[in-house]
Amino acid sequence: MLRNIDPVISPDLLDVLFRMGHGDEIVLADAFFPGDAMGQRVVRADGLGISRLLEGICPLITLDSYVDSPLFMMQPVPGDELDMEVEKAYRSAIEKTWPDAPPVARVERFAFYDQAKEAFAVVMSGETRKYGNIILKKGVINR
Repeated sequence: MLRNIDPVISPDLLDVLFRMGHGDEIVLADAFFPGDAMGQRVVRADGLGISRLLEGICPLITLDSYVDSPLFMMQPVPGDELDMEVEKAYRSAIEKTWPDAPPVARVERFAFYDQAKEAFAVVMSGETRKYGNIILKKGVINR
């Protein structure tokens, strides 16, 4: 048994985080996201919200500091209203580990899907809030 690893981090998710290299991206997807259609690696985290997953993941990785933003969320489709409480909750979880994280970059819906297809892995969560997907870009450890 390992110590100091949040119980929301399953063995499969821990393996994915370990295998990711700098610049690799991981999608934390809501329950409605077409994760299996996106790529090869899908990790199930059913029943868990993304804010809670972020609390477990962020202490284990470094966010990429060589890009304008290592955080990406989907722009709303014209006519949809964005619930800013979703991003606020995610930022709160992220800032527990990375208080100086840059703002989230908003990506057009189909560009977000294209980016997700290139991601290292997709984590399918139990998140049900609309526009609840987020992509993290992993960085290097600065020593």
